[in-house]
Amino acid sequence: MEATLQEILDSREKRAKTQKELLEKYQKPLVCFTMNIPGPVKMDRDIAIGFAMGERLLKNAVQQQLVFSAAQTPNTGAEGFYVVDMDAKQLKKLVLEIEEIDPIGRLFDMDVIDITGKKVSREDVGYPRRKCLLCDEDAVVCASRRTHSLEKLRHTTGFLLYLTARKWMCEYIGTWAYYALTQELSTTPKPGLVDRNNAGAHKDMTPRHFFASADALRPFFNRFAEQGFLTRDSAATETFSAIRSLGKEAEQAMLQATGGVNTHKGAIFSLGILCAAAGRLGPEGWNMEALLTEAAAMTHGLVEKDFAGVTEETAKTAGERLFAKYGVTGVRGQAEAGFPEVRNIGMPMFQKALQDGQSLNNAGCIALLHMLATVEDTNLIHRGGMETAQTMQQKVAAILEAEPYPARETLLELDKAFIEKNLSPGGTADLLAIIYFLYFLK
Repeated sequence: MEATLQEILDSREKRAKTQKELLEKYQKPLVCFTMNIPGPVKMDRDIAIGFAMGERLLKNAVQQQLVFSAAQTPNTGAEGFYVVDMDAKQLKKLVLEIEEIDPIGRLFDMDVIDITGKKVSREDVGYPRRKCLLCDEDAVVCASRRTHSLEKLRHTTGFLLYLTARKWMCEYIGTWAYYALTQELSTTPKPGLVDRNNAGAHKDMTPRHFFASADALRPFFNRFAEQGFLTRDSAATETFSAIRSLGKEAEQAMLQATGGVNTHKGAIFSLGILCAAAGRLGPEGWNMEALLTEAAAMTHGLVEKDFAGVTEETAKTAGERLFAKYGVTGVRGQAEAGFPEVRNIGMPMFQKALQDGQSLNNAGCIALLHMLATVEDTNLIHRGGMETAQTMQQKVAAILEAEPYPARETLLELDKAFIEKNLSPGGTADLLAIIYFLYFLK
């Protein structure tokens, strides 16, 4: 949507007013961050991603010295205000490094204003004036002479934003998917599952297998996100079709890294979908509701399609046999429904635990137990049968009723009970990885 000249002028006036108010309130230097976007269209998906990248680079650079921050993305262009407890000239040098760290930095306009209200220039800190986006001439000179056409400037800017959005955003999404896997593994104690204490009910895998698997899968999460980005203008189901073959590649990479041990097959499916959903939506859609709704849209009709004609006689996999015998839809059903156990049970309990002062590890344990008490975990049913699975779920529910935040000794006893019965709720562990991914990404 195009911004009118009057809207742009009004927004500049409002920015100046906000800058003055922040300087008066905090009496510290201020960074005002906007984007250099030629033409009347000042905001779209890729501009928003470019701005999000710049904001993250700035916040990472100033870290604990950031006193205040606020950002918005109106039709007139993204803008952010950051009060920093730092010498103004030192701060200017820092933002100049950000502006020159990547080609996209040429589109960053990070003005530093000292406590007197004076803008610190590049020349004030010994830097030359900015070069033109299209040539090596002074940017101000090219602009005043209108050396380059608006069409060429817009084309170059759009291409730069697209490439940056594709690269940076997908790497960012993939990184947090990787850390979600490692955090799920590290969460301890987990009943019957591999963690920092033991290998649970598994005799063929150790934490080493899981870390090797996570390392092998890390680049695939980037690729899942990239497929989502590349198909963002297509129907959601087309994105899912595009990533299914990639999921098979990821499974082979996992098996090669672990010597044939299946550590993360379910997580590849679930996190692969959510990485692609995040790539489709962009940063503005990185919240639980939007991502889980997108996952449901991507997998619409999946259960009916994948289980069409499956009977107890024709079932070939454990998942097909459980569907034929009990109607359990497993991870496919979870995805098509938008992961309701995560949305309605796991994430609310995880957030409540954090709000109540529980550590990230303990909040993960609590979320896992609450989901375990309700979800139809195909791994659990496959290993112990439906009756045993339900009995153990009732046991977990009783523990939670007696101890909202179970003591470590209680959890260790529960782990022992699962191990003795050779039970491992791997499907629920994958849902915990989803919770960590949503938490980290936001």
